Amino acid sequence: MLDWNDLKFVLETARQGGISGAARVLGVNHATVARRITAAEAALGTRLFDRLASGYVTTEAGQDAVHHAEEMERVSAKLDRQIGARDTEVRGKLTVTAPQLLIERALQPILRDFIDDHPDIEMRLLASNTILNLSQREADVAFRISMEPAPTLVGHRVSEQKAAIYATPDLIARDPGGAAPLDWIRFISWPGPIQEVRELRPNLRTRLEVDDMYGAIAAARAGIGATRMACFLGDSDPELQRVPGLPVFAYAPVWILTHQDLRQVPRIRAFVEFASKRLRQMRPLFEGASAD
Repeated sequence: MLDWNDLKFVLETARQGGISGAARVLGVNHATVARRITAAEAALGTRLFDRLASGYVTTEAGQDAVHHAEEMERVSAKLDRQIGARDTEVRGKLTVTAPQLLIERALQPILRDFIDDHPDIEMRLLASNTILNLSQREADVAFRISMEPAPTLVGHRVSEQKAAIYATPDLIARDPGGAAPLDWIRFISWPGPIQEVRELRPNLRTRLEVDDMYGAIAAARAGIGATRMACFLGDSDPELQRVPGLPVFAYAPVWILTHQDLRQVPRIRAFVEFASKRLRQMRPLFEGASAD
């Protein structure tokens, strides 16, 4: 007889292309994944994967198994959401996900005050920039900095955002401005400074490339160069200042989101309303007006 739980291991191995990735996602060791796949193959009487040097590749039978496992996953998640939506009290587990820097600079007091006001809530915080799957209940509420969130999610666009160019006071004091070279910290995945900045400072000199905002902030604090960041980050950092003469420009807005099936769950609704109100009070910081 097929153990339906074994299909979870088949599905994740197919998604990750091998048992190492599946083990990491599922929080088990490699031997467990391999054993469950072997059990599924024995129960079905057919090979589900070709074991290649490059990884695990699904056979035709494996593709059928993955298709059915995905359907079971969708049905299970829908049932979980529907049953969860029957909750009638502001209590129980609440999983929240948000980018790390948003937690550090804006959400900490909001989370603290909500927990103080609702002692029966068991809050779990996932500090991540990864887009978690709210449909699969990986999280109940997500804070996102995005131009357009997924259409399956509902919530509030709590604030527009602005960004500016920041550097240390020492670097700014030495900078003549205009056509003089300005040391620059560049994001590897971004196309480069926006046109308004290039027009005013045509001689940006890249001194360092980084792959995330933590690295950019650390480098800017060290005086390596100037860099672009959201105003809520730059204006709240005592070690950085806006580079004079450069514009403030548009940045992706801040959202608070949940799955449409969960929006009326009392603990989720209470948290979304509480956090939305508090974040709206912080709009001057997000919109770059707090430094005016």
